[in-house]
Amino acid sequence: MTIVPVRREVVVAAPQEKAFDVFVRRMGSWWNPAHSIGEEDLADVVVEPHVGGRWLEVGSGGTTCPWGRVLVWEPPERVVLTWQLDTQWEYAADLETEVEVRFVVVDEGTTRVELEHRNLEAFGDGAAEMRVTFDSDGGWNGLLARYAEAT
Repeated sequence: MTIVPVRREVVVAAPQEKAFDVFVRRMGSWWNPAHSIGEEDLADVVVEPHVGGRWLEVGSGGTTCPWGRVLVWEPPERVVLTWQLDTQWEYAADLETEVEVRFVVVDEGTTRVELEHRNLEAFGDGAAEMRVTFDSDGGWNGLLARYAEAT
């Protein structure tokens, strides 16, 4: 079974470096707090800035919930993260889908941000449903709109 990746893009009024920075270093400023998986309110989302770094949620009381890890770290052009949340929105160390984000210079003050969430077949029987979720306004569409506003 092959599931077509979710592909989305947004153009932001920011130079490439800022677009990258807001996406990965300030993810908590635009991530929808309703998408928290922890027991505490979402305080931040952290992407550790190196290959092998963690992608995680930080709760208001300081607890952390892993979401995945960094596979590729090429600032300010590209980052690839594993998404390791299962169909129940719980961390699953043996589940890996990939979120690749490219930051393409349009001009000195504008960047096109291209996101691809792939390998969705890893969700098994829930793959088609997860693709619909990721491709919805409650998924990457809404998150990228929030990101664009924050940039």
